[in-house]
Amino acid sequence: MEPGPTTERVKNFAVPLFLCLLLFTVTLAVYWPTVHCDFLNYDDPDYFTSNRHVLTGLTPGNIVWAFTTGYASNWHPLTWLSLMLDAELFGRGPFGPHLTNLLLHAVNTVLLFWLLRRLTAATWRSALVAALFALHPLHVESVAWVTERKDVLSAFFGFLSLWAYARYTQNRSRVEGRESSTGGCLGRSLGSQFRTLDYCLALLFFLLGLMSKPVLVTLPLILLLLDWWPLGRVSRDGWRMTEIADLLMEKIPFFVLSAVSCLVTLVVQQKGGAIAALSSYSLPARVENAFISYARYLGKVFWPTALATPYPPPEHWPSGLVLLAMSSFAALSLAAVRWRQKLPFMPVGWFWFVLMLIPVIGLVQVGDQSMADRYTYLPLIGVFLVLAWVMGELCMNGRLLKSLVILLAVIMLTDCAWRTREQLGYWQNSGTLFRHALAVTKDNYVAENDLGTWLSSQGQMAEAMDCYRQSLKIKPGNVDALYDLGNAFARLGDWDNAIADYRRALEIAPAQADILDNLGFALAAKQQLDDAIICFEAALKLDPDSASAHNNLATVSFRQRHFEEAERQYREALRLTPDNPQIYANLGDTLVRLGRLAEAAKCYQAALQLKPDDMKIKAKLQALSAPAKLTVPAN
Repeated sequence: MEPGPTTERVKNFAVPLFLCLLLFTVTLAVYWPTVHCDFLNYDDPDYFTSNRHVLTGLTPGNIVWAFTTGYASNWHPLTWLSLMLDAELFGRGPFGPHLTNLLLHAVNTVLLFWLLRRLTAATWRSALVAALFALHPLHVESVAWVTERKDVLSAFFGFLSLWAYARYTQNRSRVEGRESSTGGCLGRSLGSQFRTLDYCLALLFFLLGLMSKPVLVTLPLILLLLDWWPLGRVSRDGWRMTEIADLLMEKIPFFVLSAVSCLVTLVVQQKGGAIAALSSYSLPARVENAFISYARYLGKVFWPTALATPYPPPEHWPSGLVLLAMSSFAALSLAAVRWRQKLPFMPVGWFWFVLMLIPVIGLVQVGDQSMADRYTYLPLIGVFLVLAWVMGELCMNGRLLKSLVILLAVIMLTDCAWRTREQLGYWQNSGTLFRHALAVTKDNYVAENDLGTWLSSQGQMAEAMDCYRQSLKIKPGNVDALYDLGNAFARLGDWDNAIADYRRALEIAPAQADILDNLGFALAAKQQLDDAIICFEAALKLDPDSASAHNNLATVSFRQRHFEEAERQYREALRLTPDNPQIYANLGDTLVRLGRLAEAAKCYQAALQLKPDDMKIKAKLQALSAPAKLTVPAN
């Protein structure tokens, strides 16, 4: 008995639904250890653990801040809002942000499957691309790192934009076909309606993606690739200029949004100091590193070992290696163009990979890394697409070959899942991550410094200082290492060496508010109070929202008996960090000296609500009943 149309429709619905559930479940299962990972001391303080706007949740002021700030050298308001929502829902621990990253990655996997299936009608090939996207170890960094919320969130909106664009083009094609057969009126009306709805949705989701991470700026070029294949909106028998012109005109709003996003990003990153000076990385060196990075990324797709965060840049790349990388890039590009008729997925997959990497390939150098696993989150889809479609073509050449290809796919996915679980083990905390980075890379001054910061937080000061010194040995002008070494000396009470390292750091990077603040603290410890005030005021000029600088300036003002100024600065510090019991206590001490004992008592009570076991604050509150005996030096 032949299956009827109804049976076929049920099958066409049930199989994709089953694959969606399978992809989602397997992704959650493989990546589940990420929810037990800790925060890192590598950018996570800026994005979550020390960001008061994020930690205080979705307040009106924080929402305005998200849309107006260039903090952390990026403009990505939706990323900030999503992290604020995590803090609102889950509190300040790492579980919530990690869970959200994981859920977004699992949802992205399903969206990618549905997108490719809608574009190509190829269920199993689309599922293979989605499974490789879900499980490949190069994507661990984007999922397991809270700071990289921007990766998974921008991909979510990027996939939705592509899905809406696919709907727009496919519905438009059907309507145009109907229009040609019915004479036009109804067709034109429906075509306008589809353009209004689906086209605008595609544009809206693209905008939301750019507001999550500007890495999507090359998406309009990806739309043109999809017009070639699989949408078939470009004639295969030759290039028709009118056809190309129409497609380009259609993308103008997308290109405008990309241009605006590029401009905003460049301004914000230059202002934040994230873009390296041309003198640090010359243009020829950047071009060489770009071609080398393309080759290294491809190599890690097929042999994902020695994955690290971060990858340090070498002094220079060997000329022979650069020539080989450039030749390979040119050969693969020419091959993709040559095979465009017989294998139309080849140019789409290859140039998807190339174009999606352009914003992060290092031609505009942001940071010190030579490459980064997180940069592959979207670009690798192009490589996976070529791989899946080649394997699909092979499956059509006999049952034996089909069985071998299926076996190969199972082995690939199993290996990816195993390596991903192994890689997740390195992301448990900063110590495991940076120790692994040092084990698989050379001269990694960033990993040395960040391992030192983690060791310092664990109280292992001697080991931490060894890491800072090793980082400075590799890169003598490393401002972060000088600053952290100064902090280590300060924790040991060695104020002279702390001051010397802070001053060396400021000679290299004079506009650093945190260094100025800590230098002022060290100077105050040496009783150089006037110099300390100069440092605190300079820090506040650079960062008016530095609660630490306000608190330190208030404490020095208290010691100089400038109690009104001390009160003003303590209140400003409390406005910025309203959950700090020590600042409440310091303000109480100041109000006692100003004779405002009732207000002081309220400050001590607020401090005790935040820190109920603090015996010093309890004693001060009790002593208010006998003011003649009260002694309250500021802490």
